[in-house]
Amino acid sequence: MAKILEIEFKGGRKEFYANPQDFPFVTGDLVVVEVEKGEDIGSVVNMGSLVDQRAGDQELRRIIRKPGPKDMEMFEENLDLEQDAFVDCRKRIEEHGLPMKLVDVEYQLDRKKITFYFTADNRVDFRALVRDLASRYRARIELRQIGVRDEAKRIGGIGVCGRPLCCSTFLRSFEPVVTQCAKDQNLALNPTKLSGACGRLMCCLRYERDFYLEVLEKFPEPGTKIKTEKGTGVLEKIDVINENVVIRYESGLEDIICFEDFNMLMKKKKEDRAIWKKMKKKKIKIKKGKDEKQGV
Repeated sequence: MAKILEIEFKGGRKEFYANPQDFPFVTGDLVVVEVEKGEDIGSVVNMGSLVDQRAGDQELRRIIRKPGPKDMEMFEENLDLEQDAFVDCRKRIEEHGLPMKLVDVEYQLDRKKITFYFTADNRVDFRALVRDLASRYRARIELRQIGVRDEAKRIGGIGVCGRPLCCSTFLRSFEPVVTQCAKDQNLALNPTKLSGACGRLMCCLRYERDFYLEVLEKFPEPGTKIKTEKGTGVLEKIDVINENVVIRYESGLEDIICFEDFNMLMKKKKEDRAIWKKMKKKKIKIKKGKDEKQGV
Protein backbone atom coordinates (compact mmCIF):
# COMPACT_ATOMS: atom_id res chain seq x y z
CA MET A 1 0.00 0.00 0.00
CA ALA A 2 1.17 3.54 -0.76
CA LYS A 3 2.50 5.32 2.31
CA ILE A 4 2.36 8.82 0.78
CA LEU A 5 -0.36 10.13 -1.53
CA GLU A 6 -0.85 13.40 -3.39
CA ILE A 7 -4.30 14.81 -2.69
CA GLU A 8 -6.04 17.45 -4.82
CA PHE A 9 -8.61 19.86 -3.41
CA LYS A 10 -10.96 22.31 -5.05
CA GLY A 11 -9.27 24.71 -7.45
CA GLY A 12 -6.37 22.39 -8.23
CA ARG A 13 -4.64 22.87 -4.86
CA LYS A 14 -2.44 19.81 -4.17
CA GLU A 15 -0.70 18.55 -1.04
CA PHE A 16 1.09 15.40 0.12
CA TYR A 17 -0.47 13.29 2.87
CA ALA A 18 0.68 10.27 4.85
CA ASN A 19 -1.38 7.06 4.77
CA PRO A 20 -0.48 5.51 8.15
CA GLN A 21 -3.47 3.14 8.18
CA ASP A 22 -2.57 1.69 4.76
CA PHE A 23 -5.95 2.32 3.15
CA PRO A 24 -6.09 0.67 -0.31
CA PHE A 25 -6.64 3.82 -2.37
CA VAL A 26 -6.59 4.15 -6.14
CA THR A 27 -6.33 7.32 -8.22
CA GLY A 28 -9.62 9.21 -8.15
CA ASP A 29 -10.75 8.03 -4.69
CA LEU A 30 -12.11 10.64 -2.29
CA VAL A 31 -10.41 10.88 1.11
CA VAL A 32 -10.96 12.74 4.36
CA VAL A 33 -7.75 14.33 5.61
CA GLU A 34 -6.67 16.35 8.59
CA VAL A 35 -6.05 20.06 8.10
CA GLU A 36 -5.25 22.89 10.46
CA LYS A 37 -7.95 22.76 13.15
CA GLY A 38 -10.33 20.47 11.29
CA GLU A 39 -11.02 18.02 8.46
CA ASP A 40 -11.31 18.42 4.70
CA ILE A 41 -12.06 16.25 1.70
CA GLY A 42 -10.05 15.78 -1.49
CA SER A 43 -9.26 13.21 -4.16
CA VAL A 44 -6.20 11.04 -4.77
CA VAL A 45 -4.30 12.16 -7.87
CA ASN A 46 -0.89 10.49 -7.48
CA MET A 47 0.93 7.78 -5.56
CA GLY A 48 4.07 5.70 -5.90
CA SER A 49 7.85 6.11 -5.77
CA LEU A 50 7.89 9.48 -7.58
CA VAL A 51 5.45 10.91 -5.04
CA ASP A 52 7.66 9.60 -2.21
CA GLN A 53 10.68 11.36 -3.74
CA ARG A 54 8.85 14.65 -4.27
CA ALA A 55 7.43 14.61 -0.73
CA GLY A 56 10.93 14.21 0.72
CA ASP A 57 11.42 14.13 4.48
CA GLN A 58 8.90 16.82 5.34
CA GLU A 59 6.42 16.15 8.12
CA LEU A 60 3.06 15.29 6.57
CA ARG A 61 -0.48 15.49 7.79
CA ARG A 62 -2.33 12.20 7.67
CA ILE A 63 -5.31 10.72 5.89
CA ILE A 64 -8.05 10.06 8.44
CA ARG A 65 -10.55 7.84 6.63
CA LYS A 66 -12.49 7.08 3.54
CA PRO A 67 -15.57 9.34 3.32
CA GLY A 68 -18.79 7.79 4.62
CA PRO A 69 -22.42 8.64 3.73
CA LYS A 70 -22.49 11.55 6.22
CA ASP A 71 -19.25 12.97 4.81
CA MET A 72 -20.59 12.81 1.27
CA GLU A 73 -23.87 14.43 2.30
CA MET A 74 -22.01 17.29 3.98
CA PHE A 75 -19.73 17.61 0.94
CA GLU A 76 -22.72 17.99 -1.41
CA GLU A 77 -24.34 20.53 0.93
CA ASN A 78 -21.10 22.53 1.05
CA LEU A 79 -21.18 22.94 -2.73
CA ASP A 80 -24.57 24.66 -2.46
CA LEU A 81 -23.41 26.73 0.52
CA GLU A 82 -20.40 27.92 -1.46
CA GLN A 83 -22.64 29.34 -4.18
CA ASP A 84 -24.78 31.16 -1.60
CA ALA A 85 -21.68 32.49 0.17
CA PHE A 86 -20.26 33.71 -3.14
CA VAL A 87 -23.35 35.81 -3.90
CA ASP A 88 -23.51 37.11 -0.32
CA CYS A 89 -19.81 38.05 -0.17
CA ARG A 90 -19.97 39.84 -3.51
CA LYS A 91 -22.79 42.02 -2.20
CA ARG A 92 -20.84 42.82 0.96
CA ILE A 93 -17.77 43.76 -1.11
CA GLU A 94 -19.92 46.29 -3.00
CA GLU A 95 -21.33 47.62 0.27
CA HIS A 96 -17.84 48.15 1.66
CA GLY A 97 -16.69 49.69 -1.63
CA LEU A 98 -13.61 47.51 -1.88
CA PRO A 99 -11.61 47.42 -5.18
CA MET A 100 -11.50 43.62 -5.43
CA LYS A 101 -13.03 40.87 -7.57
CA LEU A 102 -14.34 37.74 -5.86
CA VAL A 103 -13.24 34.61 -7.71
CA ASP A 104 -14.25 31.57 -5.67
CA VAL A 105 -15.39 30.30 -2.28
CA GLU A 106 -14.19 27.11 -0.64
CA TYR A 107 -15.82 25.49 2.40
CA GLN A 108 -13.80 23.16 4.60
CA LEU A 109 -15.60 19.80 5.02
CA ASP A 110 -16.40 20.40 8.70
CA ARG A 111 -17.43 24.03 7.94
CA LYS A 112 -15.03 25.39 10.53
CA LYS A 113 -13.25 27.46 7.89
CA ILE A 114 -14.35 29.29 4.73
CA THR A 115 -11.83 30.65 2.24
CA PHE A 116 -12.73 33.47 -0.14
CA TYR A 117 -10.41 33.88 -3.15
CA PHE A 118 -10.18 37.26 -4.86
CA THR A 119 -8.08 39.27 -7.29
CA ALA A 120 -7.11 42.93 -6.99
CA ASP A 121 -4.64 45.30 -8.64
CA ASN A 122 -3.22 46.40 -5.28
CA ARG A 123 -3.32 45.42 -1.63
CA VAL A 124 -6.78 45.72 -0.10
CA ASP A 125 -7.68 46.51 3.51
CA PHE A 126 -10.47 43.96 4.01
CA ARG A 127 -10.46 43.77 7.83
CA ALA A 128 -13.97 45.19 8.12
CA LEU A 129 -15.21 42.68 5.53
CA VAL A 130 -13.64 39.76 7.44
CA ARG A 131 -15.40 40.83 10.65
CA ASP A 132 -18.66 41.14 8.74
CA LEU A 133 -18.33 37.66 7.25
CA ALA A 134 -17.22 36.07 10.54
CA SER A 135 -20.29 37.40 12.35
CA ARG A 136 -22.50 36.10 9.53
CA TYR A 137 -21.08 32.57 9.15
CA ARG A 138 -19.70 31.90 12.64
CA ALA A 139 -16.61 30.27 11.16
CA ARG A 140 -12.97 31.02 10.60
CA ILE A 141 -12.74 33.35 7.58
CA GLU A 142 -9.76 33.64 5.27
CA LEU A 143 -9.56 36.08 2.36
CA ARG A 144 -6.77 35.04 -0.01
CA GLN A 145 -5.55 37.29 -2.83
CA ILE A 146 -4.52 35.36 -5.95
CA GLY A 147 -3.17 36.31 -9.38
CA VAL A 148 -5.03 36.24 -12.68
CA ARG A 149 -3.35 32.95 -13.60
CA ASP A 150 -4.57 31.34 -10.39
CA GLU A 151 -8.02 32.73 -11.16
CA ALA A 152 -8.05 30.95 -14.53
CA LYS A 153 -6.81 27.77 -12.84
CA ARG A 154 -9.62 27.78 -10.29
CA ILE A 155 -12.40 28.70 -12.71
CA GLY A 156 -11.21 26.68 -15.72
CA GLY A 157 -12.25 27.19 -19.31
CA ILE A 158 -11.39 26.42 -22.93
CA GLY A 159 -8.24 27.71 -24.59
CA VAL A 160 -7.85 28.99 -28.16
CA CYS A 161 -6.72 25.46 -29.11
CA GLY A 162 -10.18 24.12 -28.23
CA ARG A 163 -8.94 22.10 -25.25
CA PRO A 164 -9.42 22.69 -21.49
CA LEU A 165 -6.93 25.13 -19.99
CA CYS A 166 -3.56 23.57 -19.19
CA CYS A 167 -3.45 25.27 -15.80
CA SER A 168 -6.75 23.69 -14.71
CA THR A 169 -5.90 20.20 -15.97
CA PHE A 170 -2.26 19.15 -15.59
CA LEU A 171 0.09 22.05 -14.79
CA ARG A 172 1.40 21.80 -11.23
CA SER A 173 2.93 25.26 -11.05
CA PHE A 174 3.34 28.38 -13.15
CA GLU A 175 6.69 29.07 -14.81
CA PRO A 176 7.59 32.54 -16.08
CA VAL A 177 6.65 33.14 -19.72
CA VAL A 178 8.30 36.07 -21.52
CA THR A 179 8.07 37.47 -25.05
CA GLN A 180 11.45 35.91 -25.82
CA CYS A 181 9.66 32.52 -25.83
CA ALA A 182 7.60 33.72 -28.80
CA LYS A 183 10.62 35.29 -30.55
CA ASP A 184 12.58 32.05 -30.30
CA GLN A 185 9.76 30.29 -32.16
CA ASN A 186 9.43 32.98 -34.86
CA LEU A 187 5.91 33.88 -33.76
CA ALA A 188 4.35 37.24 -34.53
CA LEU A 189 4.29 39.39 -31.39
CA ASN A 190 0.52 39.85 -31.47
CA PRO A 191 -0.81 40.12 -27.88
CA THR A 192 -4.32 38.96 -28.84
CA LYS A 193 -2.94 35.71 -30.30
CA LEU A 194 -0.29 35.06 -27.66
CA SER A 195 -2.45 35.76 -24.59
CA GLY A 196 -4.44 33.10 -22.78
CA ALA A 197 -7.77 33.26 -20.93
CA CYS A 198 -6.02 34.98 -18.01
CA GLY A 199 -4.76 37.81 -20.22
CA ARG A 200 -1.14 36.80 -19.73
CA LEU A 201 1.17 35.07 -22.24
CA MET A 202 0.05 31.47 -22.81
CA CYS A 203 1.88 28.84 -20.75
CA CYS A 204 2.18 26.61 -23.85
CA LEU A 205 4.74 29.03 -25.32
CA ARG A 206 7.28 27.26 -23.09
CA TYR A 207 6.47 23.70 -24.15
CA GLU A 208 8.53 23.59 -27.37
CA ARG A 209 10.98 26.37 -26.62
CA ASP A 210 13.82 24.02 -25.59
CA PHE A 211 13.44 22.10 -28.86
CA TYR A 212 13.59 25.33 -30.89
CA LEU A 213 16.67 26.52 -29.01
CA GLU A 214 18.37 23.16 -29.54
CA VAL A 215 17.73 23.34 -33.29
CA LEU A 216 18.63 27.03 -33.63
CA GLU A 217 22.00 26.47 -31.93
CA LYS A 218 23.08 24.51 -35.03
CA PHE A 219 22.54 27.50 -37.33
CA PRO A 220 24.17 30.92 -37.65
CA GLU A 221 22.31 34.00 -36.47
CA PRO A 222 19.75 35.55 -38.86
CA GLY A 223 21.48 38.33 -40.80
CA THR A 224 24.62 36.27 -41.40
CA LYS A 225 25.98 36.45 -44.95
CA ILE A 226 25.74 33.13 -46.78
CA LYS A 227 27.44 32.30 -50.09
CA THR A 228 25.53 29.93 -52.39
CA GLU A 229 25.66 28.93 -56.05
CA LYS A 230 23.29 31.83 -56.79
CA GLY A 231 25.53 34.39 -55.11
CA THR A 232 25.95 35.97 -51.71
CA GLY A 233 22.83 36.43 -49.63
CA VAL A 234 21.68 37.01 -46.06
CA LEU A 235 20.09 34.42 -43.78
CA GLU A 236 16.60 35.87 -43.42
CA LYS A 237 14.69 33.19 -41.47
CA ILE A 238 15.04 29.71 -39.93
CA ASP A 239 11.78 27.75 -40.21
CA VAL A 240 12.04 24.93 -37.67
CA ILE A 241 8.59 23.48 -38.42
CA ASN A 242 9.10 23.13 -42.20
CA GLU A 243 12.82 22.40 -41.74
CA ASN A 244 14.13 25.03 -44.13
CA VAL A 245 15.89 28.39 -44.20
CA VAL A 246 15.21 31.50 -46.25
CA ILE A 247 18.12 33.28 -47.97
CA ARG A 248 17.58 36.80 -49.33
CA TYR A 249 19.94 38.05 -52.08
CA GLU A 250 20.91 41.63 -52.91
CA SER A 251 18.57 41.53 -55.92
CA GLY A 252 15.63 41.04 -53.54
CA LEU A 253 15.03 37.43 -54.55
CA GLU A 254 14.50 34.82 -51.85
CA ASP A 255 15.69 31.22 -51.90
CA ILE A 256 14.27 28.47 -49.67
CA ILE A 257 16.81 25.78 -48.78
CA CYS A 258 16.05 22.65 -46.75
CA PHE A 259 18.04 21.95 -43.60
CA GLU A 260 19.96 19.06 -45.19
CA ASP A 261 21.21 21.14 -48.14
CA PHE A 262 21.95 24.11 -45.89
CA ASN A 263 24.02 21.93 -43.53
CA MET A 264 25.98 20.62 -46.54
CA LEU A 265 26.53 24.23 -47.63
CA MET A 266 27.79 25.22 -44.17
CA LYS A 267 30.00 22.11 -44.03
CA LYS A 268 31.58 23.06 -47.36
CA LYS A 269 32.06 26.60 -46.11
CA LYS A 270 33.93 25.30 -43.05
CA GLU A 271 36.07 23.05 -45.21
CA ASP A 272 36.91 25.95 -47.54
CA ARG A 273 37.79 28.11 -44.56
CA ALA A 274 40.04 25.38 -43.13
CA ILE A 275 41.82 25.01 -46.50
CA TRP A 276 42.26 28.79 -46.73
CA LYS A 277 43.79 28.88 -43.24
CA LYS A 278 46.22 26.08 -44.13
CA MET A 279 47.24 27.90 -47.32
CA LYS A 280 47.72 31.12 -45.39
CA LYS A 281 49.96 29.37 -42.83
CA LYS A 282 51.94 27.76 -45.64
CA LYS A 283 52.52 31.13 -47.34
CA ILE A 284 53.72 32.62 -44.05
CA LYS A 285 56.22 29.76 -43.61
CA ILE A 286 57.52 30.17 -47.18
CA LYS A 287 57.91 33.91 -46.66
CA LYS A 288 59.82 33.35 -43.41
CA GLY A 289 62.12 30.88 -45.18
CA LYS A 290 62.92 33.42 -47.94
CA ASP A 291 63.59 36.15 -45.37
CA GLU A 292 66.01 33.91 -43.48
CA LYS A 293 67.92 33.06 -46.68
CA GLN A 294 68.17 36.73 -47.65
CA GLY A 295 69.38 37.56 -44.15
CA VAL A 296 72.11 34.95 -44.39
